[in-house]
Amino acid sequence: MKRSLQEIAEAVEARLQGDGKVEVEGVASIGSASEYDLVFVEDEKYLTRALQSGAGAVIAGEFAATASGKPLLISRHPKLTFARAARFLWDGNREGNDAGVHPTAVVHSSARLAPSVVVGEYSVIGADAEIGESTRIGAGCSIAQGVKVGRDCEIYPKVTFYAGTTMGDRVIVHAGAVLGSDGFGYVRDPKSGRYEKFPQVGRLVIEDDVEIGANTTIDRGALDETRIGQGTKIDNLVHIGHNCRLGQNVVIAAQTGLSGSIVIENEVVLGGQVGIGEHARIEEGVMLGGQGGVLPNKVLRGRGVAFWGTPAQPVREYLKQLAALARLGKKR
Repeated sequence: MKRSLQEIAEAVEARLQGDGKVEVEGVASIGSASEYDLVFVEDEKYLTRALQSGAGAVIAGEFAATASGKPLLISRHPKLTFARAARFLWDGNREGNDAGVHPTAVVHSSARLAPSVVVGEYSVIGADAEIGESTRIGAGCSIAQGVKVGRDCEIYPKVTFYAGTTMGDRVIVHAGAVLGSDGFGYVRDPKSGRYEKFPQVGRLVIEDDVEIGANTTIDRGALDETRIGQGTKIDNLVHIGHNCRLGQNVVIAAQTGLSGSIVIENEVVLGGQVGIGEHARIEEGVMLGGQGGVLPNKVLRGRGVAFWGTPAQPVREYLKQLAALARLGKKR
C-alpha cells in the first residue's frame, strides 16, 4: 500500500519540504532505493548522494533545510524517524491482508479470536486461548490452553507458547521461539543419586512492545512468574531462565544466557554471549559488554557504567588488568 509523504510526515511528526502528494511504499538503503522508497541520512556529507539516488524522498536533519531536488522530511532524529516511517508503511501493508483462519489450522471451539486475527497454515490454538485484534499468527505455531496474546502482535512461524503464558500488545516474536517452557530445576535424592524434577508451574508474563528474537527460549516461573518488561528487545538465541524479572527497555544481544531468579532492572544493555549466574542483580542503566560474566548472587550497579570481563568489572579496571598481564608476559 502506497502512502503519501503528507500522511507519513503527519504520522512521524516530521516537517515536510516539497510535494506531499508523492507516494512511497517502502524503505531502502541509498544504494538500492527505487522511486517508491524512503531513505535517510544522519550526516550532511551523505546528503548529496541521497538526493542523487533513485529514492522518492529523503529523511534528513536540519542541515537539509535548504536542500532541493527531492521531497524531504526534516527531523531532529532522522534514523528514529526513518524507523517510525518504516513501521507506518509496514502497518499500512498489513491492513491489506485479509483476516481469517487458514483451513489447515486447528482452533479449539472455546478459543476466543478477535475478528481481525490471522492464523496461518497448520497452526494449533488450544482451549480457552485468547488472541487480540489485528494479531497475526504465522504458520506452524502452537498456542497452548489458556494462553493470552494481546492486540497488534506479530507471531512468526513455528513459535511455541506453553500454557501459563500471557503476552501484551504490539509484541513481535520471531520464528522458532519457545515461550513458557519448564525451567531447569531438579532436586537430588542423596540416597539414590537421582535427580527429581522440581515443580515448574509458574507463569510467563510478557508486557507491551517487547520483541523476541528467533530461537530464543524464555522459561516460566517455577512457582511464581518470569516477567519481561515493557519495551524490552531480545535478540536471537537468548535463554532466560525461570523466575527472571526483566525491567523496561532492556536490550539483550544474541547468545546471552540468564540463569534462574535474576533481576535485570530498567534500561540495562547486555552484549552478545553474556552469562549471568543465578540470583544476580543488574541495576538500572548498567551496560555489560560481550562475553561478560556475572557470578551468582552478585550485583552490578552504576547507571551508565560499562562492565566487561569475567567476573565482570568496570571496563577501565578490566583493561588495566589486561595491560598488566600483557606486560608480565613480555617480561617472561
